[in-house]
Amino acid sequence: METETRQRSFMEIKDEVLNRIQTIYDPEIPVNIFELGLIYEVNVDVDNNVHVLMTLTAPNCPAAESLPAEVEQKAKEIEGVKDVRVEITFEPPWDQEMMSEAAKLELGFL
Repeated sequence: METETRQRSFMEIKDEVLNRIQTIYDPEIPVNIFELGLIYEVNVDVDNNVHVLMTLTAPNCPAAESLPAEVEQKAKEIEGVKDVRVEITFEPPWDQEMMSEAAKLELGFL
């Protein structure tokens, strides 16, 4: 029974991290970073440590410092989260096909 409660807790934390990530916008694009396809993975371990694997629109992105820091800050604010690690990767490199339909529509790509 306790395992079921813990599992639900992991999912609740992951859902909350995803919800908060959707409030973070690239300063140059009027779409949140989740809809842009910049978030590759969000994982929560048994100790409620959060690992976010994300990318940037380009390696020299002006928001390279601020976006990962904002993701870390928003995740750390969630009750029950012990530690947060945000990892940047460029594999696979980001491209416009990673955007959601809503983001493509907002930016006029559809």
